[in-house]
Amino acid sequence: MSEKSESKSESKGITAKKSENFSEWYSQVVQKAELADIRYNVQGFIVHMPWTLKIARKIYEYFEEAVEADGHEPMLFPTVIAEENLKKEEEHAGFVPEVFWVTEAGSDKLERKLALRPTGETQIYPMYSLWVRSISDLPLKRYQSRITVFRNEMQTRPFMRGREFMFFETHDVFANKEDSIAQIHRDMQMMHDVAEKKLLIPFIFLKRPKWDRFLGAEDTYTSDTLHPDGRRTQISSTHYLGTNFAKAFNVTFMDTDGKQKHGHQTCFGPGIWRMIAALISIHGDDKGLVLPMNIAPLQVVIVPIVFSDKPTEMKETIAYGHKVREAVRAAGYRVEFDAREHMSPGEKYNIWEMKGVPLRIEVGPKEVEKNTVTIVRRTDRKKTFVALSDMAKELMAQSREVDTFIKNQAAAYFKDNTKTAAVLADVKKILKQHRGFVKAPWCSTADGKACADKLKEETTAHVCGTLLEEEKPAKSSKCVVCGKTAGHVVYIATSI
Repeated sequence: MSEKSESKSESKGITAKKSENFSEWYSQVVQKAELADIRYNVQGFIVHMPWTLKIARKIYEYFEEAVEADGHEPMLFPTVIAEENLKKEEEHAGFVPEVFWVTEAGSDKLERKLALRPTGETQIYPMYSLWVRSISDLPLKRYQSRITVFRNEMQTRPFMRGREFMFFETHDVFANKEDSIAQIHRDMQMMHDVAEKKLLIPFIFLKRPKWDRFLGAEDTYTSDTLHPDGRRTQISSTHYLGTNFAKAFNVTFMDTDGKQKHGHQTCFGPGIWRMIAALISIHGDDKGLVLPMNIAPLQVVIVPIVFSDKPTEMKETIAYGHKVREAVRAAGYRVEFDAREHMSPGEKYNIWEMKGVPLRIEVGPKEVEKNTVTIVRRTDRKKTFVALSDMAKELMAQSREVDTFIKNQAAAYFKDNTKTAAVLADVKKILKQHRGFVKAPWCSTADGKACADKLKEETTAHVCGTLLEEEKPAKSSKCVVCGKTAGHVVYIATSI
């Protein structure tokens, strides 16, 4: 490859370092890896590009498989919600300021306003009131997938916050609270099985404080991870709704004792967008995306090393590359043979590294002669030379190496991300110096909103919640804000 070609390919790469300017690095990866086009002429809305949709499709598939294995059935509701439904559950009506409204059809004014769905509860539960009649109808477990929702976010960023974003939601009805809480624990297990084990995203589960729970819920539980700039992002939420929505929308059943009772409800929302953002930010490096094998749209790319002034060698190498591709495909991998003639091998390397393809196979005259291939890992760029007959076995080993590297890197990044503070001055100091969570004693997760507001005003940080197996503060501990006796240990972080 010529110096001119090398310079041209490098100029298309990432110019910001992730460790020094995460915001600029992230923006460049989104654009240069062709994940989103932000030039759509309606502010706050983006065009999702093919690579992103292929990643999203795999995430959707994993969650669809998980919830169906748990007994959920698919459904699909319209995009619009009647205004009166949206406002029916008193607390949930708090979504109204975020709603986009449809008020006209052609040249005619609509008789009633329709909301573009911000979330599904108020459109789904009126139908549940028709579907649930007796105890024999329970549990009712349904989900909708591969949809988008709309919220009038003031500040937007691809895959972190948007005015229209990818959505997945389950909605369940049970006869009692015990069954509902059991479902919430299964929801959490699904997050471990998909986000942690397949996407290799580290996170912790937190119970949100009462003042920050989902509107209309009794309790909210979230999985939170961290971007490299230290800001917390919520990648899923599961909610115990109690009977609040059942009472608002008359979701009732005849129990075995002959009495009419309100259903206990839960809903679960894995954040498809936010998980894409976490894949980018946590695993990516200064050359672009780094994708786990499970989620990569292409797992293997084959690049021929050819020279235009040697036509016979070129022909033999291209033919050999096609042979290798069929062998890789037969071994069960998603593979592409990049035989584009107008690009140098170096340019192709940079393009596929930018897109995070886990494994690259190089084939040239030497490989043709010896009937071998050269395998290069995206993670550490280590090269392995192997006979074509042993390639399938080696690809399996290299796949494990890629995922182990990514998992260990993410775990190391997340491991020491929590510091402890005893007083507000320490909280402020740690937040300025530390990228991650700060845990501190707190007066109350039910009545501590005034303290949370003061904390946010002085630091911009949020009270994210408590661990599920809640830590107890020392007997002498005082709330870091108001100084009252502490009843809880909360996790604090800045948020996206």
